[in-house]
Amino acid sequence: MKLAAPVFAVLTLLAAGGARAEVVDAQPNGFETRRAVVIAKPAAEVWAALVQPSKWWNSSHTWSGSAANLSLGAASGACFCEKMPNGGSVLHMTTVNAQPGKQLTLFGGLGPLQMSGASGHLVWALAEADGRTTLTWTYDVGGYRKGGLDKIAPAVDQVLAEQQDRLKAYVETGKAG
Repeated sequence: MKLAAPVFAVLTLLAAGGARAEVVDAQPNGFETRRAVVIAKPAAEVWAALVQPSKWWNSSHTWSGSAANLSLGAASGACFCEKMPNGGSVLHMTTVNAQPGKQLTLFGGLGPLQMSGASGHLVWALAEADGRTTLTWTYDVGGYRKGGLDKIAPAVDQVLAEQQDRLKAYVETGKAG
């Protein structure tokens, strides 16, 4: 993905509207977005898929243009990283809390947030009941972004909702969409 492409993708999403998760709060200096889905599989299976973003993340939301280049280390200090052509790499987020089958917390900035003074905590919480798992993500972002972070919150929200839908589809059917 070319450097300008993530910004274009975000602007496209803003213009497109469509279904969104919930932007809980949005201010010029930060925002919180949250969404929950129920996945018809046990938490252990959801966790196993969650830590393999190369299987379900949308390639159009990567810097390299291929989700196959993504990896996610599920241990504190590990990273949600991406291999780039010619030996390059991108550190999207750092794992700060990994509790298999229960919670994965990452810290950093996704997409265009990397080009600003903003970062946040992305929490994926899993709760299993009767062989089904409720997967809730919350992304709390704060810092500086020219024009205000509140302006980008809906697009970030929509991109993350798409990834969560792809993860659910992958876990339940073996195909991300």
